[in-house]
Amino acid sequence: MALQVTFGVSTWLWTSPFNRDTVSLFPKIKSYGYDAVEIPVEDPELIDLNLVKAALADNGLKPIICGAFGPTRDLTHEDPAFHQTCFDYLDACFQIASELGAGFVAGPMYSAVGKARLVSPEQKKIEWNRAVTNLQKVSKRAGEFGLEIAIETLNRFETDLINTAEELMQLIQDINEPQAKAILDGFHMNIEEPDIESAIRRVGEKLIHVQVSENYRGTPGTGQTNWDAWKRGLEAINYQGTISIESFTPNVKELAGAVCIWKPLVPSQDGFAKEGLEFLRKWAAE
Repeated sequence: MALQVTFGVSTWLWTSPFNRDTVSLFPKIKSYGYDAVEIPVEDPELIDLNLVKAALADNGLKPIICGAFGPTRDLTHEDPAFHQTCFDYLDACFQIASELGAGFVAGPMYSAVGKARLVSPEQKKIEWNRAVTNLQKVSKRAGEFGLEIAIETLNRFETDLINTAEELMQLIQDINEPQAKAILDGFHMNIEEPDIESAIRRVGEKLIHVQVSENYRGTPGTGQTNWDAWKRGLEAINYQGTISIESFTPNVKELAGAVCIWKPLVPSQDGFAKEGLEFLRKWAAE
């Protein structure tokens, strides 16, 4: 049975941060056959809304807005000033998403990426409760913009708060706001999930976005990912959203260092985007 999905790609595959120049990628992305483009918002001030809006319209691409959560954007920090920094940043992301006609903002917005430590159960509980309380505020704020949030799990090397679909659903349940939804990223799932299909089924109707690459963050179809399990899981929950390729270029040193990409994963980033989509379209149609 064919999946009824659309396909996107993150501009992180080629460049970072997203700025005025990044829209020059849109014609190429469309020419490869993509339906959507992921716009990572590292610095909201670098995003020219009118320019992006026109480029999306010119190329018939749907926008997907993804957040970037560095050390200062941490909703689990003991200092509330960090929470406010994150609230202000997410407000800017909501403004961008609303203006561009995106339905949600996605990302691991509960904590700073890279905050991975062995903490006591007591400390974990404190930080969990901070995440819940602050994401309740974020959810309500998203609702004021007519948006949802797609919360992402990360692997154990990038966060100690939530790593699995089960933990993600517990967090969403504790937040208990209608705007709190889920994104699943295959790279992290390949590290953390014993059973891909079960993880997708566990998230179920809360799933509003999917990101994929291979287990080594390379081109879909060239690695060890269990694509049959992905297909069964997405079919079981009748997922009809976008499946986006998210990976990174080693040519942007700051970003490559943050995600530990020390060498090229593919001969060319354009080839990554083209061949990855070819594989995904064939896989989804089978």
